[in-house]
Amino acid sequence: MLRLDKYIADTGTVSRKEVKAAAKKGLITVDGKTVKDVSVRIDESTAEVIYCGQKINWRKYVYVMLNKPAGYISSTEESDKTVMKLLPPEYSKMECFPCGRLDIDTVGLLIITNDGPLAHKLLSPRHHAEKTYYYRCSPEIGEDEAARLCRGVDIGDYVTKTSRVEMIGGSEGYITLTEGKFHQIKRMFEAVGSNITYLRRVEFGTVKLDENLAEGEWRELSEAELLALRSAAEE
Repeated sequence: MLRLDKYIADTGTVSRKEVKAAAKKGLITVDGKTVKDVSVRIDESTAEVIYCGQKINWRKYVYVMLNKPAGYISSTEESDKTVMKLLPPEYSKMECFPCGRLDIDTVGLLIITNDGPLAHKLLSPRHHAEKTYYYRCSPEIGEDEAARLCRGVDIGDYVTKTSRVEMIGGSEGYITLTEGKFHQIKRMFEAVGSNITYLRRVEFGTVKLDENLAEGEWRELSEAELLALRSAAEE
């Protein structure tokens, strides 16, 4: 059971103050009855709430796929360059946040949600979901360097866990990790004598980046994608 003002405000479209003002004017109905007391508790799973003539579609959690462009930080900080600025403001009002981080110059798949328990599972060492990146590097690496990356390399303060590398050529390919240390892939390539020149995340768990999304564009996850993400959190 939720308070009426929280139920409406949780949609991210209005504030609790605005809800209270609308209620005083008789502009809110619950199951066909006008309600002026916004502290009343309603069943969020069954109640039909009309706010100023519009039906409220309440959701506890939301899940967004963003194709992150370069130059944006994976943060909820108050900045014009945070990834949250690429989404409508209601997502910030719903307390959404990036699930994990991409470096400022790394592009590609970023999941944004307000589902803290799921995000925790996806990022925890116990359930850490696989993440796949397309990379370009210079100078080129060979089979020996790729094998070292797969076994794990010393990146200065940490020896990385095993990973998978699929080489397209000496200068590009895909790398799949189950962890996410600071600048990890860049540091891994430096450890084998190369440098990352381009990095794009293309898969999180079994959720793949929608190639129809241009950089900076977003959409909510489909039901199938959400089920896949939850499955990855339980592995």
